[in-house]
Amino acid sequence: MKKLINHPNRLVEDMLEGYVAAYSDYIRYEPGSRVVLRCLPKKQGVGLVIGNGSGHEPIAMGWVGQGMLDANAVGDIFTAPPPELILEALRKANLGQGCLLLISNHAGDVLNGELAVEMAREEGLRVEPLLMYDDIASAPKGRESERRGAPGTTFIYKLVGARAEEGASLRELLELGSLVRDSTRSLSVAIRPGISPLTGEAMFTLAEDEIFIGMGVHGEAGFKRQKLAPAAEVVRTVTEAILDDLPFRFGDEVLVLVNGAGATTLGELLVVYRELDAVLKGRGVHPYKPLVGTYITTQEMAGVSVALCRTTPELNRLWDSPCRVPFFGR
Repeated sequence: MKKLINHPNRLVEDMLEGYVAAYSDYIRYEPGSRVVLRCLPKKQGVGLVIGNGSGHEPIAMGWVGQGMLDANAVGDIFTAPPPELILEALRKANLGQGCLLLISNHAGDVLNGELAVEMAREEGLRVEPLLMYDDIASAPKGRESERRGAPGTTFIYKLVGARAEEGASLRELLELGSLVRDSTRSLSVAIRPGISPLTGEAMFTLAEDEIFIGMGVHGEAGFKRQKLAPAAEVVRTVTEAILDDLPFRFGDEVLVLVNGAGATTLGELLVVYRELDAVLKGRGVHPYKPLVGTYITTQEMAGVSVALCRTTPELNRLWDSPCRVPFFGR
């Protein structure tokens, strides 16, 4: 394992201290708390909070700031933060009108998030959870609520964050988040595994001429291994599976994310978008201001995720709404 760290046991703290030192005009945190907060909180409104394990940067701490998240509880590498830490984030994000807790659908995140909601309610805080899922590889059609949270959750962060900045109520934000989630589908492809900084071991194995379709953000099992093929062929397989799952229809307009897993070059991501754009337009589906970049990572895993969200003029308006966070490129 070759990584520029001091010691695995200090990785999260060192990373957070470096992050705050570099972006103190955006975010702040109290050393030892592991709760990242926006530097200039909203004057009023609903707090938007998430807890997640480290190792996937820039998500989610990179999306704390104006127009997106109010607080991020940061767990250990690939480990959900404990409920007490999520509760701390909820307290700090609460401005008197409640909080929406985003929970990516992974077992530890769900368990600890739900416990944190119960603890917050016992203290008299008004909190609603929003379970996020979008990965079509992880459960069949008709069992969407069993699917994993994947890079398609990006649309929830941005759209709900924009509406929260405008002062929407907790109920309105919960309804909006549910709509965006139910309109989103994603699928990923891995071409090389990442290495855990804790164990020094690869998260899964792939032959040199093999790719893995449908892996999760921690390297969880996908649904198919196949030989490496040209980008056009791989992207067509992934995109058509996504389009058929919702299903997206001729004339639909979609928000698009092409996300790099960590080691994928921008050149490759742009090639992927070229092929994706061709498939979408060939099916009569119209992309709206795509987002192409590296946002949800798994260390140095090489691969790409494609996510589509059926959009509306109102969702487009929120997508266009300005945000001021360190790591969101649209």
